[in-house]
Amino acid sequence: MMKKTLVYISLAMSLMACQKSEQQSQDKSQLSKEIKENPDYDFVEKKGLKVLSTGFNAGDGYGEVWVRDFNTFITHSLKVIDQQEVRRNLLTFFRIQGDDGNIADGFVIVPKGKPYDSLYYHTKAGVEGIVFHKNTVETDQESSLIQSVYKYIQATGDRSILTEQIEGQTLLERMESAVNFLLTSRFSEQYGLLTGATTSDWGDVQPEHDWGVEIDENTHFSIDIYDNAMFLIALQNLSEMETAAPKIAQWQKLHRQIAKATMAQLWDEKAQKFIPHLYLDGSPFPEDFNENEIYYHGGTAVAIEAGLLTKEQVLAAYHKMQENVKASGAPSIGLTMYPTYPEGYFKNKGMYPYGYQNGGDWTWFGARMVIQLVKYGYVNEAVEALEPMVKRVKENNGFYEWYSVDNKPSGSGTFRGSAGVLMTAIDALRLWGGDETQHFLTK
Repeated sequence: MMKKTLVYISLAMSLMACQKSEQQSQDKSQLSKEIKENPDYDFVEKKGLKVLSTGFNAGDGYGEVWVRDFNTFITHSLKVIDQQEVRRNLLTFFRIQGDDGNIADGFVIVPKGKPYDSLYYHTKAGVEGIVFHKNTVETDQESSLIQSVYKYIQATGDRSILTEQIEGQTLLERMESAVNFLLTSRFSEQYGLLTGATTSDWGDVQPEHDWGVEIDENTHFSIDIYDNAMFLIALQNLSEMETAAPKIAQWQKLHRQIAKATMAQLWDEKAQKFIPHLYLDGSPFPEDFNENEIYYHGGTAVAIEAGLLTKEQVLAAYHKMQENVKASGAPSIGLTMYPTYPEGYFKNKGMYPYGYQNGGDWTWFGARMVIQLVKYGYVNEAVEALEPMVKRVKENNGFYEWYSVDNKPSGSGTFRGSAGVLMTAIDALRLWGGDETQHFLTK
């Protein structure tokens, strides 16, 4: 009797497993169909490619080609702009690279005979017609450029760019120089992590100045998750682009060290979140302000991209972001953070609560979380999170830079970073659904 019972139980379990597998297959088929036939996705792709076909500057509110922005739309630019032109744009950042290895934030091509603001912009001998600048409060420029080169190679297969000579150095050597700049000029030996000025999440505005983009005597240096997660992605990319075994081992070892230090110093195990800042010499905010109540959406999304969280922690992070969206009334998980920094905590007037980088809603980062949800198998959640982002593109007929808490568009109306990341999220969903035309995501 016992043997028969066990057989029945085994058969029942097998039947249940088959039914579950069949249901999952049907669910995937239905979701794949919805993704494939979503007209809003087609609208976003068509409009996005049209926007990217017109240039490399960040958007209609910017004259500069920003490296942090270019990193997020270079793959799709290659679909609509000649490869050699994209390559030249990429190489320009290395042509204006500092002698110490630092990478500029952005450059502007200046028509001959036209003056440009010499107080903020700089020139380099031998590089005619280009002025450039660096927002020194941020520490993501070097990492962004390395990631851009990697994406260019992934999309084109053109590894010859790595041996391109610029002033006696190959591109690969120049990327190594950029890493060395970070390790010598933006690194805390005490904590084993990259440092920078205090900013809000991934932002590039410090609280101590009316504008806030340059380090000065009032700067409070700190360590945050965004800068270090970006560095981790860059190190992984660099190790894959290297050809010499000792160099590959060097970058992989550094990657392991940074990853370990990041989780040891910045991850709050009890709260299951990253702390906003680890301060090196005091905070710019009042002593009674509990900054750790703030949950950084953007930095968390990039940390997930860097592989720092488990699959279970990724889902928990998404649920927390949705809780924050509901509590704040924001339109999407592009919400920079919740809660925001109080009024007056930043001298820059644009950094009011739920303004700009202090709680504004940015597709530019929200869609990065969508990409990671797909990567970790949370496709239903990804579709859910993406819906308000694609919907507002169609409603406003454009890729706006950021949105207010009541979903009103703000900033540049043709923000290329938003277009690039949003299209990548859609491509990830389509690839999951079986669309092999999104081949660049699998290389």
